Parts: sequence; structure tokens; C-alpha cells
Amino acid sequence: LLLREHEEHLAFLPKVDSTVVAEFGRIAVEFLRRGSNPKIYEGAARKLSVSSDTVQHGVEGLIYLLTESSKLMISELDFQDSVFVLGFPEELNKLLLQLYLDNRKEIRTILSESAPDLPSYHSLEWGLDVQLASRSLRQQIKPSVTIKLHLNQNGDHNTQVLQTDPATLLLVQQLEQALEEMKTNHCRRVVRSIKRSQFVVFLSNHL
Repeated sequence: LLLREHEEHLAFLPKVDSTVVAEFGRIAVEFLRRGSNPKIYEGAARKLSVSSDTVQHGVEGLIYLLTESSKLMISELDFQDSVFVLGFPEELNKLLLQLYLDNRKEIRTILSESAPDLPSYHSLEWGLDVQLASRSLRQQIKPSVTIKLHLNQNGDHNTQVLQTDPATLLLVQQLEQALEEMKTNHCRRVVRSIKRSQFVVFLSNHL
């Protein structure tokens, strides 16, 4: 869920009091509502005796964590797994989880209101074409699937024509099955076990 850059930005959080982290969370949500305000970074930086860049990066890391988690509507367990790899104290992890649970619905509303007006699905037509021969090959079977996708956008209708081969469609189906499999409890336990093992190895190499 988190990029390396955002993990580095959030590394500042364990160094401050939990009330400061809660304030950072409030600032992050407020910035999502109304946009960023550099003066707030400067004021918080003076109180904490750190650079305004440090405060800005910490808030931006929280914004990324909250927006990505809210966008995907991840469960409490998945959120805990996402922050577990950061190596934060248990109290801080609980604070971040509560911050996410308290604000995820509002954040999703903010994201949906600010999202661009993208085309929406209206209907679909498809057909199967088979090429039996060509000038170079008299005997061949070359199937292709043509998809005509009808979309709506701003009250207008437009059509996109796509063409692919059946093998690619089968691969897409297999990828969808793999993604669904990743949502099962068994796969989640395996992923959590791998993350914990990687974290333990990381600690042993840096202590």
C-alpha cells in the first residue's frame, strides 16, 4: 500500500507525542477538504522545533495512507498489515487505525467529488471473427474477439472498439481469479506471515 517514499515520511511519527500525531491526522483531513496551507506547516514546525519540510512530509505521508486506504476501502486487518511493516509502537498503530476508521467515509466522499468526470459503462456488444486463410497462408485459423463498448460521459454517448485474441481474454480471466484468491483468509495469512518475516530480518540486519 505504501511506497518507500511515504514510509520514510511517516518514520517521523514515532518521535512525537500521540497528540501531535492526532493533530497531523486532523491537518491531513482538513487539507483534503480545503487544500494545503503552508502556514500551518510553519506553525507546527516551530512548536516541534523541526523543519517545516519534516512536518509537510509527515502530513503528506498520512494523506497518502488515508486516501489510498479509503479509496480501496480496506478492512481493519488489512490496514493493520499495511502499517505493521513500518515498525511503529502498538499505540501508534491503534491511533492510525482509529484515524482511518473515523474518516474513511468522508475521505471517499471528498475523493468522489474531486474526481474527474470519467466515462461510465452503458452497454457492450461483442463478436467472434475467424480468419481461415490469407495470401501467405492458405490454411490457418486465426480467431479474434471484437468488443464494441458504449460509454456515457456528460450526457453524450461514445463508442470504443477493441480487438484481441481469445488467449488474452483467458489470461485476463486467470488474473481476475488470482486477485480474488488473494482476498481469501488463507492468502492473507500467508502474506502477513511473509511481511512479518521480512520485518524480523530487517530488524536483525539493522540492530
